[in-house]
Amino acid sequence: MLSSKQEIFNSIELISIFFILLIAIIIVTAVLYHNRKKVHRVDLANFQNILLKTQFEVQEQTMQTIGADLHDNIGQLLSLTSLTLNSIELANTANAGQKIETVIDLTVRSIKEMRLLGKLLQGDQLIVSGLPEAIRYQINWIEKSGKHQVEYNQAEELPAASNADKDLIIFRVLQEILNNIIKHAAASQITIDLGYAGGSLKLLVTDNGIGFDSTNLTSQSMGMGLENIRKRTKIIKGEADIQSTPGNGTEVTIIVPYP
Repeated sequence: MLSSKQEIFNSIELISIFFILLIAIIIVTAVLYHNRKKVHRVDLANFQNILLKTQFEVQEQTMQTIGADLHDNIGQLLSLTSLTLNSIELANTANAGQKIETVIDLTVRSIKEMRLLGKLLQGDQLIVSGLPEAIRYQINWIEKSGKHQVEYNQAEELPAASNADKDLIIFRVLQEILNNIIKHAAASQITIDLGYAGGSLKLLVTDNGIGFDSTNLTSQSMGMGLENIRKRTKIIKGEADIQSTPGNGTEVTIIVPYP
């Protein structure tokens, strides 16, 4: 009899332990799920903040480009057009004909430049056209200064479907890299390679500038430009590698998951 009671007590004890363990597992699972959900919300909020900030920065960079181009390029074209028109002497038919042809050429060039500016004014529409197209426009503006020669190589196997949010951040990262080259590198040659392999997009930017010691980089010595490159790449789960030595230029590699 005692043995039967003891077996019943043991069974009840085992069942109680089982249910306690089961409840503990459910509680731990619920806590872990809640924490993961909280981390996901924080990550999503950070991503949205970075994305919004990036949109403003791209727009600001665009407006600076437009302002400089209006002053330096289109302004000069229109000034030349005005001067040429004012110098036309109708009595001198041959000379007037040549100047009218010059005015027509200047007008056509001005219209072409205005169309390019119009596309830039569309802001995010540049990204909607695809990252490669946005990169080509950026290169076009850099080469206009005549200070830098840019070589652009694009792989044929780029994904047909694009990710506009990632493209915008990658494009801003490229702008940061190019701004650093223009301001600090004293380079004359820039090479941009855009490739795709293993579900990741790879952006490689090299220059022939003065370079620096990249083995000694800290968050204090990097400056805002290089720090922003790494932070923005990290927010889209990518990696940024910066390699440079004094006198041998700089190589920046950006690899971003892009399924």
